[in-house]
Amino acid sequence: MRDVADLVGITERAVQRIVNELSEAGYLQVTKEGRRNIYEVHSELPLRHPIESHRSVGELLGLLKTDGEA
Repeated sequence: MRDVADLVGITERAVQRIVNELSEAGYLQVTKEGRRNIYEVHSELPLRHPIESHRSVGELLGLLKTDGEA
């Protein structure tokens, strides 16, 4: 979470809050593996805002990919 906070320019606490909200809403599945957490994004789910609910999380993430990412 520290890396994400630094990359995005927000506090680690803010990242934790966002991850918790997304997890509670079903968009993320958090699994503990040893001392680390593994995060799985449910990309098939629709975006939450009513205006954008016809689009999926995966479509949004596809726009954010950089060259060479799968």
